[in-house]
Amino acid sequence: MTVLRVLIIDDEPPARDIIRHYLSDEPGIVVAGECENGFEALKMIGEAKPDLIFLDVQMPKITGFELLELLTDPPQIIFTTAYDEFAIRAFEMNAVDYLLKPFSRTRLIQAVDRARIRLESKGSAARKEIEDLKSGLQDTAEDIDRVVARLGSKIVVIPVDKIWYIEAQDDYVMIYSESGNHLKEKTMKYFETHLASRGFIRIHRSHLVNVNQILSVDLYGKDTHLVVLKCGAKLKTSAEGYKRLRELL
Repeated sequence: MTVLRVLIIDDEPPARDIIRHYLSDEPGIVVAGECENGFEALKMIGEAKPDLIFLDVQMPKITGFELLELLTDPPQIIFTTAYDEFAIRAFEMNAVDYLLKPFSRTRLIQAVDRARIRLESKGSAARKEIEDLKSGLQDTAEDIDRVVARLGSKIVVIPVDKIWYIEAQDDYVMIYSESGNHLKEKTMKYFETHLASRGFIRIHRSHLVNVNQILSVDLYGKDTHLVVLKCGAKLKTSAEGYKRLRELL
């Protein structure tokens, strides 16, 4: 039997204790560590290289979903939470399982068995499931009020109203804000959808701006306008982007 290295991530000690207790007599499982927040988890996942993590959704500092966004090579994930409203989102992201607290030992072992089957399938199938799990984060339609970015081992939480503008950079975006410039592995479409109600508008295929940061809109050429932001940035608009901006303003 393949030995599974497991990491338990939950801000509540009793919740971690229960999972560890349930796993204690289960053969082929080694608890590689425990974390009480996403910052600790990000570091430990990189060091311990677990095969499977039990991940609470609602945690201080950063949520379980935000942690997942920051992982470049995520392990199999079983979400654990006391809130059932996250279940649909978790399964849409192809999570191994979603355990609603309080859960029994039998229910937890069933989830572990599912993870083991996935891992033993190896190869492209297992990798695709992990990629589906991450990409599912981009498909949810709810608004966001902050963005979590990573710079080396440092995690930065950026409130949306502190963002000046977002720029497309191949498969990434660069977020320009009061907190500095941060590269994020997301699409412009993701931010355009999730920030529409927060006062952001797409002025060009390469730029999404915070309307509250606009200082002026100046004529730049015959059919081109320049959006000047309070931070000093000057961004060209497309014809369609200027039309959207004019309608909004």
